[in-house]
Amino acid sequence: MKKQLHIFFTALMFYTRIPCPKNIDHNPDYLNKASRYFPLIGWIVGAIAFGVYVAASWLWNAEIGVILSMIASVLVTGAFHEDGFADVCDGFGGGWTKTKILTIMKDSAIGAYGAIGLVLLFLLKYMSLVTLAKDDSLLTNYHSLFTLFLVFITGHSLSRLAAISIVFTHEYSREDATSKSKPIAQQYSWKEVLGALFFGLLPLLVLMTSHAIIGLVVLPVFLARYFLARYFQKWIDGYTGDCLGATQQVCEVIFYLTLLAIWKFI
Repeated sequence: MKKQLHIFFTALMFYTRIPCPKNIDHNPDYLNKASRYFPLIGWIVGAIAFGVYVAASWLWNAEIGVILSMIASVLVTGAFHEDGFADVCDGFGGGWTKTKILTIMKDSAIGAYGAIGLVLLFLLKYMSLVTLAKDDSLLTNYHSLFTLFLVFITGHSLSRLAAISIVFTHEYSREDATSKSKPIAQQYSWKEVLGALFFGLLPLLVLMTSHAIIGLVVLPVFLARYFLARYFQKWIDGYTGDCLGATQQVCEVIFYLTLLAIWKFI
């Protein structure tokens, strides 16, 4: 149990800005095993975002609540995944060879593709969450805030499962150790796979207790994951940490959009 707590705190320290015990460091072995808790980190980030939404929407309105909840999730993670999404937009938008794409993604400066991509991503996420939060049928057919809480949690956990699953099926692209995400790609066991599946799918299963049709969200989410991984493989022979961050962001938005589409038939 002590070792598992250490691994969990390693994941918490690596994927968020939440303070951890002083004895936790970026141990490569623990960091590799921490992939099993990546979707669980989504529970924490989603819960914080939801809490901020509830407080802000009570003080002001749903629109402001969603904006502040998005800001909260960015602050909690240190824009870890958003930065990866922007780098992927810049790298694949401006590069035409593996070397050029990886070089652009490694550059800390954001380019036009990254800036445009982030704006469109945030707009989609904002409109989706606002629509979900203000959907009267959602509050009528389900258990009001608890259902919305599950939506927040599931969006963050399922998208992280989709992202980390690429580690289990594809090779790391960079040949050197220039990326801080390299230790995650070194090795994994069935414990990492089962742990990620458990924490990634459990919130969705709870959400499905009201209407099983909600489970259909996994199809477009993992279809997007499949095509993204295939695209990364085609151009850079694998993936990088930025690719995982981009996958998480894209799959999170697709989850919200798919849920909105399913809602029309419930």
